[in-house]
Amino acid sequence: MDGSQIRKALSLMDERGSGEGSGYVVYGAFPEFRDYYAIHVFFDNIHLTKPAVDEVLSSWGAVRHEEEVPTYDTGKIKKVHTPYRYFFKPDPSLMPRSATPGDDIVTQIVMKINTTIPGALVYSSGKNVAVFKASGWPEEVADFYRIEDYEGYIWLGHNRYPTNTPGWWGGAHPFNLLDWSVVHNGEITSYGTNMRYIESFGYTCTMFTDTEVVAYLFDLLIRQHNLPPEIAVRALAPPFWDEIERMPEKERLLNTALRLTYGPAMMNGPFAIVVASQDGIVGFTDRIKLRPLVTGTNGDRLYISSEEAAIRTYDPDVTGIEMPRAGEPVIGRVIA
Repeated sequence: MDGSQIRKALSLMDERGSGEGSGYVVYGAFPEFRDYYAIHVFFDNIHLTKPAVDEVLSSWGAVRHEEEVPTYDTGKIKKVHTPYRYFFKPDPSLMPRSATPGDDIVTQIVMKINTTIPGALVYSSGKNVAVFKASGWPEEVADFYRIEDYEGYIWLGHNRYPTNTPGWWGGAHPFNLLDWSVVHNGEITSYGTNMRYIESFGYTCTMFTDTEVVAYLFDLLIRQHNLPPEIAVRALAPPFWDEIERMPEKERLLNTALRLTYGPAMMNGPFAIVVASQDGIVGFTDRIKLRPLVTGTNGDRLYISSEEAAIRTYDPDVTGIEMPRAGEPVIGRVIA
């Protein structure tokens, strides 16, 4: 799928945004570099800051190819940052005791650049993944990057209405770390607790928004702790205690263990979240569904959106429109 239809669908929901932040992510964008981490960086001043980023990357591996991300002057978006990308392969011998040395090295690089190099922000770091975001309306951001020129097998899109944090390029959705990309509608009121919990595992939140922590939590629970997606969602948006008490014994013991183990990771507040990875997408809401989430299918395609109208705009032949129950994940898996 190219980016033309998701541009159209997201633009339909301009009322959900303020023109201060929109973005897209596509999986499968770089088949010629599929084995390399596509590290995307916003530079405030590329000539001053890029040498420091180059030095960090060269100390952890090798860059196969690098380029400024193509952008197009439409007169609608002020180019306050320069988007740039590296296709990078880490040296696994530098982290030999890790189960996933490449991923751990890239995570280390992301945290180091974002906390120690002023004027540089890594906003995407996965393999065969491209993120496009900026301050602007969905159609403006899509045209700025000309996303119709990109093709992939999973797309996410988001139109932001900043509330508690400023609207800026880094704060626009999607948020990405390694394989994980996140779009989120609503507010995570437990952000402070979640942030302190995730930072105890070596992650650092630098983008001034509650959504960033979701990408890190999925990386921790699924990649590092090896939880399946449905169990990870149960840890992040668990049933209430009175519901757990009424469950059959086996299910009651599982949910009790998850709440006791991952209590600081539990997310409160009104939210609907979609998380993508190379393997598929997961959508879920808070435990009483204070934000909307609608799904639809057409053959082997799965759609998840805040509004049914956006899905029908993307695919007029969509079938199976449903509204998932609160806290229950909707999971779409890629079958090779």
